Order: sequence, then C-alpha cells, then structure tokens
Amino acid sequence: MNYYAIIALTLFVYMSLWFGLSILKKRNDIADIAWGLGFVLMSWVSFFLSDNSGVRGFFVCILVSIWGLRLAWHIFLRNKNKEEDYRYLAWRKEWGKWFFLRSYFQVYLLQGFLLFLIVFPVLLVNKNISESLGFLDFLGVIVWIFGFYFETVGDAQLAQFLENSENKGKLMQSGLWAYTRHPNYFGEVVQWWGIWLLALGVVNGFMGIIGPITITFLILKVSGIPMLEKKMEKNPEFENYKKRVSMFFPIPPKE
Repeated sequence: MNYYAIIALTLFVYMSLWFGLSILKKRNDIADIAWGLGFVLMSWVSFFLSDNSGVRGFFVCILVSIWGLRLAWHIFLRNKNKEEDYRYLAWRKEWGKWFFLRSYFQVYLLQGFLLFLIVFPVLLVNKNISESLGFLDFLGVIVWIFGFYFETVGDAQLAQFLENSENKGKLMQSGLWAYTRHPNYFGEVVQWWGIWLLALGVVNGFMGIIGPITITFLILKVSGIPMLEKKMEKNPEFENYKKRVSMFFPIPPKE
C-alpha cells in the first residue's frame, strides 16, 4: 500500500477510536488530547514506514514528540476533574439529535484531516532522501526552540495565575502575556515553521509549507484566537488589554 495511504488509514482508525472513547467518557474535549498525541503517532509511523528517514527524520520525530506529548499532558491536567470544555458543551447543546454524527465528522475526522496537513512536512522528511544537515537545519532548531519556549512558558504562567484564587475573574496580563495576548498560540505556530525549515533539507521539502500555513490559518482565523477572544470579551479588563497588547506577535505593550 502507498506510504501516504497507510498513514491516512492509520490516522482514520486512530481518530475513530478516540471518538468511541469520547462516547464512553461522555465528553468530546478528549479530542484535544488526541490532537497532540496524533502528531507523535503519525511522525513515528512515517519514520518506520520509510527507508529514507535517517538522522534528520529521527531528529524531527523527537522534536514533534516533545511538543505533542507536552501538549497532550498539559491539556489532560487542565481538563482533569472539570466539566467538558465550554466549546464542546456549546456544540453538544447546539447539535441536539445530530450530536454523535456531527461530532464524528466535524470534530474527530476533521481534526484528523487537519492533522495530516500540518504534519505533512514531517512525512516528507521521513519519505524522501535527505541532504546533509546544514544552516537551515540549525536555523529550524533555533526557531523551534524559540516557539517551544513561548508555548511552554506561556502555558505555565497562565496555569499558575489561574491556580491563585485571588485572580478569579481577572485577566492574565503579566509575563509573556504582557507582550502578546496569546504567547502559547504564537509559540505553537513558530514551532511548525521551524519544522518546515528542517524539511527543506529533503527532496520536495518546500511542499511541506502546507503544514505551517494550515496551523497559522487555524490559530489566527478559525479555532484558536477568534474563539478564545470571543470568550475573553466578556471580561471587563479585556478592552484595555486589547488596546495595549499585541494580539499575536510579541512586542512591547503600549502605555
């Protein structure tokens, strides 16, 4: 069977199993845990399917694994002992009798399709013969580390802020959150641009640009920042925060 067909089939089965688990758990937000772990699975499946993965492929899989496992664990801890995420709760009420069907197609299979697009540069790295490591690989790692810092530190700062009962009803505006309203989303996007730079060292690697473009579009225009900012608008502090702090790129806040 074709390399990409096997990966697509594996991904289909993977997301279908998570859908089944969501029915047993009676919560759709486990799809967010499946998201990060799915990248780890697809990266290593593609690595072992190909004879051309080599050092670059192994290294890229390690980077994706670090990102995906951390993200899945972070979301697991965030959701533990809490009710279903507000987004999924809203869909549960909105979809009514069509809930299970729409969940399968609009949450799990759609996420699987988007996951395939985003992980595409990794698939290219593992599929195609690599050139020797060079400047772009070094630059890609630096970019990835920069993004990983923003995502992990941003998440940690927000978690610490929310744990403090004195901050109930307040908006996180310190640390990295003083320079961008979404440091974790910024970091996630940057990491995938770093992965793409590493993919440029293989044949047809440029085609992997579909990955970072997809994640950038999703976060900036669809399910990331727009949905979160709509929720943040309910906080009376948000209007002033929005005027002072950059939405995405980290820059010094306005006075």
